[in-house]
Amino acid sequence: MTSSSSYSSLSSTKNTFLQFRPSQIYLPNYRRPSVEFEPHCLRRDFLSLKPQLQPFSKPSLSLLTLSSNGFSRPFAAVSSFAEGDGHGNSAPPKEESATGSGDGEPRGMAQAFHISSGTASAISVCIAVAALVVPLFMTSLGQGLPFKTRALSYATLLFGFYMAWNIGANDVANAMGTSVGSGALSLRQAVLTAAVLEFSGALLMGTHVTSTMQKGILVADVFRGKDTLLFAGLLSSLAAAGTWLQVASYYGWPVSTTHCIVGSMVGFGLVYGGTGAVFWSSLARVTSSWVVSPLVGALASFLVYKCIRRFVYCAPNPGQAAAAAAPIAVFLGVTGISFAAFPLSKTLPIAVAQALSAGTAGAFLVDRTIRKQLGHLLANSAEEEADSAGAKLESKNIGFLSDIAGPTGTNLEIVYGVFGYMQILSACFMSFAHGGNDVSNAIGPLAAALSILQGGMTGGEIVIPNDVLAWGGFGIVAGLMMWGYRVIATIGKKITELTPTRGFAAEFAAASVVLGASKLGLPISATHTLVGAVMGVGFARGLNSVRAETVREIVTSWAVTIPAGATFAVIYTWILTKVLSYVL
Repeated sequence: MTSSSSYSSLSSTKNTFLQFRPSQIYLPNYRRPSVEFEPHCLRRDFLSLKPQLQPFSKPSLSLLTLSSNGFSRPFAAVSSFAEGDGHGNSAPPKEESATGSGDGEPRGMAQAFHISSGTASAISVCIAVAALVVPLFMTSLGQGLPFKTRALSYATLLFGFYMAWNIGANDVANAMGTSVGSGALSLRQAVLTAAVLEFSGALLMGTHVTSTMQKGILVADVFRGKDTLLFAGLLSSLAAAGTWLQVASYYGWPVSTTHCIVGSMVGFGLVYGGTGAVFWSSLARVTSSWVVSPLVGALASFLVYKCIRRFVYCAPNPGQAAAAAAPIAVFLGVTGISFAAFPLSKTLPIAVAQALSAGTAGAFLVDRTIRKQLGHLLANSAEEEADSAGAKLESKNIGFLSDIAGPTGTNLEIVYGVFGYMQILSACFMSFAHGGNDVSNAIGPLAAALSILQGGMTGGEIVIPNDVLAWGGFGIVAGLMMWGYRVIATIGKKITELTPTRGFAAEFAAASVVLGASKLGLPISATHTLVGAVMGVGFARGLNSVRAETVREIVTSWAVTIPAGATFAVIYTWILTKVLSYVL
């Protein structure tokens, strides 16, 4: 029997979903068909962007639903992972089109979110109208200033929105790509969750002060007294970085938005300020991250995933081991985040004590939640522990790098339930933090350009108004909704096949590396680190588990990012200086 016919038969059976409700978790039993299938036939494509036509015994839960019992979130079918983690080697995933195929089928955003083409077009039109109208009512437009100044301010806000839109389309995959790829979240759920958290992070955590020369790449003194040229250069940098990000997003390449801005600034500085206008040491640190970030991310995720396989999968009761490991991971993560990103005190001993307290509280809450939600499954798994008495002695002879078979039955359900929940938590935090951090790539040059235009720049620092922060957040959300699915598909599916444990290992490792490197001031790119982390969990299962063609495309796009940004910036600056010579 072929794979397609097998899957057709399988679709008529009752699929298994983990459905979260406030009181308990419902786990319908998976009914294995009467015909034996090959392992790969049991795997379900969780990022397939074609509408699923298989019949279900209940209404489809692939979309975010609200019922009288509360929020309902489906997990991926547990049975589809039964073979995925049980063997070290598997074929790389097949590449899928993000834009769909076939005549008469909805494409792009409509296909990604399973909505009609008319609805997708209406959403796009509403976003476009809002982008054109909202700036007219912003205080940063320069109300009361001459018409020419307000017109240029309006154009500047649109340039900033374009850059923010492309950040949302490309960079948000850092937070949500692995969750979608593993099946922990559906694409629609991921986009809705990220939209709320990205906007909140941009508005609440976005930096309120920025330097005129972003990222310490350009020497400010070179452009002193050349306000028109600097204004044109800042707008050109936004347009150039946005252009390259849009090209990369179209092809599904995850590139660094920071590197896009750096490349644009370098191109502008070299052509219009000379070699003395660039801090070459800073540029060298940025380019070194092309190698450092993916290597460190891959190593960290490789070790985290091997730890999960060695100490969870090899435990006499993998379900109990997973439930015990979750609070430890939360304690380490929350403690590190609290200490590095949210220092509550400038006194080191007090800051450490506060971070440890936050980590302890987080671990306690997660432990209580898991015990409440999965308590009945944990009790069932305890009854199965007697059947695996021999495995405890055998596990002593298993090495750290050994190929280990995954759990089955109730233990498999518990393991993926725990790590799916953990993965969602880590994705939510990364999304919130990303909105607060990377929005500066759009609003930094935007705020600097507005200050030059409106005469409010004093010294080397510029205060960023709240409405500009919100404007950047809106741009990120708009880009995420309209084009974010493209890069999410690459991160989540096209590099290697992900499950909740693999996705959690990649996200946890990437977040830990980025957090530690930021604290130490090391040149690390979050995008490159996460891509490396996803490759790392693939390498942990065998070299054949990573799609080499996708990796080559991604690495090539990284190498081209800075030259491409520089080239576009030079062209746009030349055009803008000509235009401004007639306007000003």
